[in-house]
Amino acid sequence: MSEKIHLRLVSPTTKKRAVNLKRLRNAEYRSREHLTPAEVRKLIEAARGNRHRLRDGTMVTLCYRHALRASEVCELEWSQVSFDEGTLYVRRAKNGKPSTHPLRGDELRMLRKIKADQQPASSFVFTSERGGPFSPASFNWMVKRAGKNANLPFQVHAHMLRHSAGYKLANDNHNLRAIQDWMGHKQISHTTRYTELSPNKFRDFWR
Repeated sequence: MSEKIHLRLVSPTTKKRAVNLKRLRNAEYRSREHLTPAEVRKLIEAARGNRHRLRDGTMVTLCYRHALRASEVCELEWSQVSFDEGTLYVRRAKNGKPSTHPLRGDELRMLRKIKADQQPASSFVFTSERGGPFSPASFNWMVKRAGKNANLPFQVHAHMLRHSAGYKLANDNHNLRAIQDWMGHKQISHTTRYTELSPNKFRDFWR
């Protein structure tokens, strides 16, 4: 007959840690969801300080100027870039409206350099060290790191570049419908959030 084993209860020695299972509201991380043009310039310069300076700087620049989401810039293919016409065909995520944007001279030069240096060659514009397409998570992490290196006053994320584009265009008094088409919004109500942030409507106050 087997001998009975008496087990003794032992108090745990580890401490329970409170884990926040729910993401905090954006307002808990930062006071606004867009960057000013000066802050974007600092972010681009910080990205250009990375080891892959051309790729990272170009990605941030295109995201800002063309109001791209992280998935849109990461899924960008060479077939969407026309060097002859100097245009970028923008495919929008989230059922957004596609459009064709003009590319500025510095953008074309950066893209030509990336294409010439790309090893191995890929159908995607921006690739990782392994040659695969750059992932949105990696891009978002890169933007956060660049924001920290740029000493920006709050934590930034990739989607802030899209908001920053809308804010800049509205602040420059561009036509609201044109901004809607540039951003790829199907509903103009999504565009008016940027005009609401613009201080231009208050220019003549207190004169």
